Amino acid sequence: MPQVDRYKQRTVNVEFSAVEDCSALPYSGRFSLIFIKSGSIKGTLNERPISISAPGVFCLAEDDELQVNEKDKLAAQSFSFHPEFLNTTTLAETQDYFPTTPSIQTGRSLFQREHQNTAIPRITEKAYPLLFEWFFVLGTEVLAQSDELWVCRIKKYLIQILGLLEDLNRVSAHSPVDVVLDYIHTNYFKKISLEDLTNRAHVNRVTLNKLFQERCGYTAIGYLLSHRFKIACELLTHTGMSLNDIAGATGFEYDTYFIKQFTVKKGMSPTSYRTTSRRFATYQ
Repeated sequence: MPQVDRYKQRTVNVEFSAVEDCSALPYSGRFSLIFIKSGSIKGTLNERPISISAPGVFCLAEDDELQVNEKDKLAAQSFSFHPEFLNTTTLAETQDYFPTTPSIQTGRSLFQREHQNTAIPRITEKAYPLLFEWFFVLGTEVLAQSDELWVCRIKKYLIQILGLLEDLNRVSAHSPVDVVLDYIHTNYFKKISLEDLTNRAHVNRVTLNKLFQERCGYTAIGYLLSHRFKIACELLTHTGMSLNDIAGATGFEYDTYFIKQFTVKKGMSPTSYRTTSRRFATYQ
């Protein structure tokens, strides 16, 4: 059932199920994220066989066709949301309407079916605990509505979860670059040095940067900063988080350093970017 926001007297089209048996999936008119905590599930998705074992995640669009044939000691949780939930900005929340064009693009590929594997993202051993932690907090916010910013925090965690799943899907091999990409995508909010990255890749900094330039068009640290700014831009546009909170969520130790680096990279301050991006999202 959609949630009634007790702070702003509106309906928020999200739902969290702490016990998901997968028998009614997919939910009509909603996108769904299903976290498999233990056990396994087998069946067909859009007439193609699937098999998912814990720890795992799968993503369902509203028009997917899922048939579950076998469940073995399954324990799962789900978060579902109306596609219009991706359209909202903080401005739209206060004015109680939706822009006509979706604004949040992070993770949308997970619900598109050009390729079957988008429904079942690749999950690494290091990524799952982080994903599950974010998913747990997201679910807690849906159920508790701890303060008037609960929708803002749900968007934050949803952006982070969808973004990480999308990034993991793009990494398939185990080259030094893939190892470092995996590390960056799951640790970008922490303090990371070039030495940390070379130690992960087991190559020297010259080799790592050369490989990154060939693959990504950035040095290793350049890619890290680019990824941080990508997440920061989403949080600036689609949440009401303070600059200090966004700095902490994207690996910048201080908001003053974040503001300086963001301004150099984007050619405008984070506050100006937030104002401009919201205006564009509202009127496009």
